[in-house]
Amino acid sequence: MTSTYDVLLRRLQAAFDLVAPGADPVLRQSDRGDYQANGVMSLAKQTGRPPRDVAEQIVGLVDLVGVASADIAGPGFLNLTLSPSFMNAQLGVLLGDARMGVASASRAKNVVIDYSAPNVAKEMHVGHLRSTVIGDALARMYRFAGHHVIARNHVGDWGTPFGMLIEHLVDLGEEQAMASLSIGDLDSFYRAARTKFDVDDDFKERSRARVVALQAGDAETRRLWSILVSESVAYFAEVYTKLDITLAPEDVVGESYYNDKLDDVVRDLDQAGLLVESDGALCVFPPGFTNRDGEPLPLIVQKRDEGYGYAATDLAAVRDRVRNLHGDELLYVVGAPQAQHFEMIFAVARLAGWLPENVRCEHVIFGNVLGPDRKMFKTRSGETVKLVGLLDEATERAYAALEERHSDLSESERIHLAVQVARAAVKYADLSTERQRDYIFDLDRMIAFEGDTGPYLQYAHARLRSIFRRLGSTWNSDGASFALEVPAQRHLALGLLAFPEAFELALAALQPHRLCVYLFDLAQRFTAFYEACPVLSAEGALREERLALCDLTARTLSLGLSLLGIEAPDQM
Repeated sequence: MTSTYDVLLRRLQAAFDLVAPGADPVLRQSDRGDYQANGVMSLAKQTGRPPRDVAEQIVGLVDLVGVASADIAGPGFLNLTLSPSFMNAQLGVLLGDARMGVASASRAKNVVIDYSAPNVAKEMHVGHLRSTVIGDALARMYRFAGHHVIARNHVGDWGTPFGMLIEHLVDLGEEQAMASLSIGDLDSFYRAARTKFDVDDDFKERSRARVVALQAGDAETRRLWSILVSESVAYFAEVYTKLDITLAPEDVVGESYYNDKLDDVVRDLDQAGLLVESDGALCVFPPGFTNRDGEPLPLIVQKRDEGYGYAATDLAAVRDRVRNLHGDELLYVVGAPQAQHFEMIFAVARLAGWLPENVRCEHVIFGNVLGPDRKMFKTRSGETVKLVGLLDEATERAYAALEERHSDLSESERIHLAVQVARAAVKYADLSTERQRDYIFDLDRMIAFEGDTGPYLQYAHARLRSIFRRLGSTWNSDGASFALEVPAQRHLALGLLAFPEAFELALAALQPHRLCVYLFDLAQRFTAFYEACPVLSAEGALREERLALCDLTARTLSLGLSLLGIEAPDQM
């Protein structure tokens, strides 16, 4: 179906184009009408005419079919009120639309999303939470929109630390080392290797020699290295399953994948005349980047010891994602501290011609997870909080909260539901925060069934489904129509019609929190409706209308939550 927003926008755009081609109507939902067009002021400025005169001209030009009234307010705002017949028609189409009004993309893009990015032989911690959750929500949203998503889990699986890790594996013996790694005790394995490296000179020399062998492609060293990688990837998969993340082992493309491509990066940059030797290192100086003293800032591609750093690997990744994956959009869901690094990577890739102008390449920045003290979230002993432990604690809290609700769930059902609620609590708290901002990790608030939380939205959905269980018979929407004579019904209906707009705005801005804002608002509209409009005690056409509104609300909440990676239980 064509969404309500798109219908109005097309009609307004046609009228605006007659006055000044390309002028934006700036259409939004509004409390002063059902929708408000705010673009008249800009149009008036552009044409040099009084805003109200322009507004009156637009009203005279616009196709008002489906609009009950178009009022001019203030200096030139257009307030549009939808007609009951138009709303009835739009809601009627929604009843048979599994996509709830969201059209699938007319052209599917290849969208490469780089997210999560843990390190081999290290456990995932709270610092990986935001990249993983935000990246996965965007992947789900792009897939729903009809695009082809190529997930890239760019893990750290290369470099000098692997010399000591491989030697520690050899010292332990493969059987014991694999037993340790398989139970997810990666941090202990890493710390033990680091301790030996710091105090044992013989171990240190062996480790350095092992790095040389690894980089030279020694078969036995590569085999031992692959054990570390495979055991780590299996551990990552367990964490993703626990959090219900769509990343799979085949999405892991580590730094090692690009190792054979780094010489080509240097050669091609040199042939393009972009490489400059600076203090023995090979660098590119992209225009517009300076240090604190105003001096040109280099992107170091090859270090003075002829080794490669992150810049070379990231440049190789850009080339691979454009040339081989044919990416139309490249998204990097990485924390804010890497902002300048990625700006320089993208700038150099553009200079080299590896990143065409028609390819969108964006650093999807996010803030930090803070503790109650508003500092970086740590354990009481000052250590980084492990992601598995955090999820386990959330599940325990969710189970306790469900026990207090005295539901008639069985023990196995309560355990399963606790996992669903815990995931919702953790994910929604993250996603409902504007991603550029920091947020405080507070499980008590996250698990609450009241307020702007994941469990509250899950409960709203379950309450809707309980209405249909209490019917005692199967319900279908045949014959349902929408008179919307009660204000609370109309208010809920307007919220339902706004889902496509909310989804498209959230996706275009790469801001999942906008979808969260919409879902919370819809749940509140439903609460107001439920308090003002008895459903099961109503009769005839009114009862069918209210049941249809409940059905649409439940389906919209379920779909919206699923796009965030959150399950919507039918019973709580």
